[in-house]
Amino acid sequence: MATIGKLAGVSQVTVSRALSNPEKVSAAAMERIQEAIRVTGFVPNALAGALASRKSCLITALVPSITNVVYSSLLHGFSEIMRAEGYQLMVSETGFSPETEEALIFTHLSRRPDGILLTGIHHSATARRMLLGAGIPVVEFWDITESPIDCCVGFSHTESGRHTAEMAHGWGYRRAATVAAGDQRALRRRDGFRNRFAELSGHADIPAITGEAGPASLQSGRAALAALIEDHGFSGGVIQCSSDQSALGILTEARIRGLRVPQDVAVIGFGDQDYAAFTDPPLTTVKVDRDRLGRAAARAMLTRFRGESDPDRVTDIGFELLRRASA
Repeated sequence: MATIGKLAGVSQVTVSRALSNPEKVSAAAMERIQEAIRVTGFVPNALAGALASRKSCLITALVPSITNVVYSSLLHGFSEIMRAEGYQLMVSETGFSPETEEALIFTHLSRRPDGILLTGIHHSATARRMLLGAGIPVVEFWDITESPIDCCVGFSHTESGRHTAEMAHGWGYRRAATVAAGDQRALRRRDGFRNRFAELSGHADIPAITGEAGPASLQSGRAALAALIEDHGFSGGVIQCSSDQSALGILTEARIRGLRVPQDVAVIGFGDQDYAAFTDPPLTTVKVDRDRLGRAAARAMLTRFRGESDPDRVTDIGFELLRRASA
């Protein structure tokens, strides 16, 4: 700021005032200061200003994967509303690791954000202590619990699995298997399906192929169907998948093996990705309105910023099972 002041012919105090309270600086001085900023490429220290005003206009978000369309589409609706209110979003990737999330929460809170957006409801004890101690709005999204840190917006993963089992059994399927990634939300969808399908069918032996924590893939889906056939002798039933990616892998492996879908093996995915309606055959899947979820999370955070009456601590946006030709 001292350099800007010299170039503009004003004091450093005037430069500081121009950045924080421009209405207190004359138009002529303001024009010279702005020209000096443009010439030098100076970027004001927003954090220093935040310490004085106790407002950074920064929201931070932690997601498992920034390349996964599920999370990117959630963030799109959230950030669109927050930007319109003058807030900017800083995003970091946790990679499904509680340890990484904990470290990133520490780093993000050191930037003095006005609020923080977290994926899921399961966090380490240290992470919860830091978040509670920060005294800022915390919105957990993509999941719900009766005891959120502050508030949560999402749906019940267990209930989505149970509903899928009920519908599959109602469609006439009496044999089932599951293919799931290893993250907690995928496992709750898997367990919800397996437990409910076992209750309805009377068959507790439901094969389950479970991967490591991390995103599912076409490759893991192909390997899962191979394991179900070769290790479990599975055929003539329905496979519930924790994601459309693994479901697409199963469709691919079935075609290579000459299996008919859904006659020899039926497939149900999760997520309703853009390609789900255009696979061969079109994929039956569970849809969650991701844009609506992101916008609901933004509204919950803004309500807290404005000091308005608290919204519901738990916002359940639900889900929808879309039946297509794969099951």
